[in-house]
Amino acid sequence: MYFSTEPAVTTGLPFYKTVLCLTCVLILIINGVSLFHNLGQLKGANEIQGQTAKVIDKVQYVNVLIMDAESSLRGYFLSGSEVYLGPLRTASSEIDAQFAELDRLLAETPSQRRSLAQLHTLVYRKLDTMNQVLDVYRQGGLDDIVKIAGSSDSKSDMDEIRLQVVILVQEQNELLAVRSATFAREYRNAVFLGISINAMAILVLALFYRLIRRSYFARATTQRALESANDKLESMVVLRTEQLSVLSRHLISVSEEEKARLARELHDELGANLTSINIDLNAVADTVRAGAPELALMLDRARATLVETVELKRRIVDNLRPSLLDHLGLAAAVQSYCEEFGRVTKLDCEALIDGDIDVASPMHAIAVFRIVQESLNNIAKYACARHVIVHLGREAGGLALEVSDDGVGIDADAVAQPKSHGLLGMRERALLLGGSLRVKRGVNNVGTCVEAFIPLSRVADSGEAAPHIAAPLPFNGLHPSEGDRTQSLRPYSIRRRTLRGPGGQSR
Repeated sequence: MYFSTEPAVTTGLPFYKTVLCLTCVLILIINGVSLFHNLGQLKGANEIQGQTAKVIDKVQYVNVLIMDAESSLRGYFLSGSEVYLGPLRTASSEIDAQFAELDRLLAETPSQRRSLAQLHTLVYRKLDTMNQVLDVYRQGGLDDIVKIAGSSDSKSDMDEIRLQVVILVQEQNELLAVRSATFAREYRNAVFLGISINAMAILVLALFYRLIRRSYFARATTQRALESANDKLESMVVLRTEQLSVLSRHLISVSEEEKARLARELHDELGANLTSINIDLNAVADTVRAGAPELALMLDRARATLVETVELKRRIVDNLRPSLLDHLGLAAAVQSYCEEFGRVTKLDCEALIDGDIDVASPMHAIAVFRIVQESLNNIAKYACARHVIVHLGREAGGLALEVSDDGVGIDADAVAQPKSHGLLGMRERALLLGGSLRVKRGVNNVGTCVEAFIPLSRVADSGEAAPHIAAPLPFNGLHPSEGDRTQSLRPYSIRRRTLRGPGGQSR
């Protein structure tokens, strides 16, 4: 069992830890947004690079189509075979698609769209020229073609087309270089920003880890201090409980010795004095009875009062120390007390004695008798029983006692009450002699059963007085359970009635 001094647990972290957590989360969110933005820029740069490569490929392809068309036309002029006109037909059919694609790719660059328009004009003019030459060749022959070639400047047209292609390719390369430089600059800035954000996040995490580590070690230190204090408190409680238990047993032993001493003094000294007074009263009454009847009558009343005083002395002595216990033994004392208890309470009280139990020492005998007395008092006070059985027997190594009834049993709330001095006194009496005591429900959960075991040492078996026990013997009943406690009550007093005959004399 530990005693905790920790305050009530409050929800939530301290303010500075909450701020650090939110700062770390915010930095991570910014880092994620920056990373997403950088990925978008990288994707845009890749698209621009791909677009530039497509433009260059398309322009080069247009240039190749025109050159192939011109070469195929010369082959056709030399051979006259229609097979050589395939590239010309291909160029005528694909030029429109290529320029449409180039127009779409260069939609966001007005300067290149102007260059593309000039290339478009040159290419279509070249195609028209080649188609016209083809028509002239088919109508007039090779001589007309030679005349047309001599008068036209076909070489300059091709040079213009190639120059325009070179210009477009150069512009695309320059645009790509500018955009690459811009992207590289932005990428460096993004990398620097990302590194800065990550460094800040690492710093915040390091601070948060340090705070958590400090809190953990502080809590661990506090926990160890609490455990150490709890261990000291636990050992102190055990020590104090042991001391109180020893003190309780010592007080019980001293109380029984004092009761025995008072009983002897009352029986010996007070009894002798009362007997002497009785003899003197009888002698004086016999002397004055004839001459002074009134005085004799007063002496008879005084003698009757003296007899009642003797009876009161005997009851006091029996309550302090039962005389039957010393003269006839434990078995007779228990049997007599049970019979007297049954007559007074009108209960069916049966005493079962097994074996030779009179070998018990005076200390063992008085302990067993007090346990029986307290158990029967509890039954008369609380049990509402009709039948009581007191079973006392000799077992191997000691005396076994069982007091059971058919009453209402022990209520759980009543058992849990801390002021169960009656049962505590019975248990301490058993502990004083190294025994044990427990309280449980009776057979079939009806009534209450008190079980006690008192070991008999060799000193007790020899009939000698048992020595005082300075410390409790080890056993499992030092800390009783809740089910082994009942409420205490004052000792049950059995008042014997004195029968009187005529004249007020007892008989």
